[in-house]
Amino acid sequence: MCVLLSGSKSPSQMASAQSSQLKDEVQDFWNAEPCGSRYLEAAEDFEAFEAHLRSRYALEPHIPQFAKFSSARDLRVLEIGAGIGADYLEWLRAGADATGIDLSAISIERAKRRCVLAGYEPDLRVADAERLPFAADTFDVVYSYGVMHHTPQPAQCLAEAWRVLKPGGEARIMLYHHPSLTGMMLWLRYGAWRGKSMRRTVFDHLESPETKTYTKAEVRALMQGFESVDIQQVFSPGDLLLNAPSARFQSAVCRLAWKLYPRFLVRKFSGPWGLFLLISGRKP
Repeated sequence: MCVLLSGSKSPSQMASAQSSQLKDEVQDFWNAEPCGSRYLEAAEDFEAFEAHLRSRYALEPHIPQFAKFSSARDLRVLEIGAGIGADYLEWLRAGADATGIDLSAISIERAKRRCVLAGYEPDLRVADAERLPFAADTFDVVYSYGVMHHTPQPAQCLAEAWRVLKPGGEARIMLYHHPSLTGMMLWLRYGAWRGKSMRRTVFDHLESPETKTYTKAEVRALMQGFESVDIQQVFSPGDLLLNAPSARFQSAVCRLAWKLYPRFLVRKFSGPWGLFLLISGRKP
């Protein structure tokens, strides 16, 4: 029999504390630089938000087709990780009854401003994807683009998405793939000379702390409660060095790499190394 001394913590308590600490770190990261804000002009007026939208879909033109905005009228939609509201506003424009959540309060405030400037009244709130504040069987669609791999427990996020979907409802999720060209480039920059694996390098250096990546087989295991699971793989702006380089990549060598990168060859021969996995599945 295990006896806990006064003041000591059980393994489950320790794991919960670590998860909470990581969640705080992830929240701080995205509060400091809300996702996509690098492409948002300082004015944050209607035209600035519209320019941000055009930049987003120019870099990731697959998003509208994957999200299926055009067929969302009258559907009850939940967006997990609404960020500064680019996709969320498209749900409203399409006529969906859309709710959005994010862990970042600053992101939610910007998303609200975006929607109000566009003439819509948003339903946006700060909430935790691992503990959704909604009843079971509520939504026709749960959409989450590039968010769940940043949480301590992505499997719990997917379980919650399944719970709040109506029977027959569809989850549309983007998760990061392993291996990827983005992972390889990060590994060459940060991991190779330190003896780190590619996956560990991504874990440590891609966006917020402890970013996870998944093989297609691992994704299918995560989606085991869903049926009609479909996985499409596409390149990210990072795979193609189409994104604006962050402050970490401003050296002369990095600027030259951005300029000379053989995008045509990458598109032609490196399909299995795309970072983005576009995943859909239905709740039975």
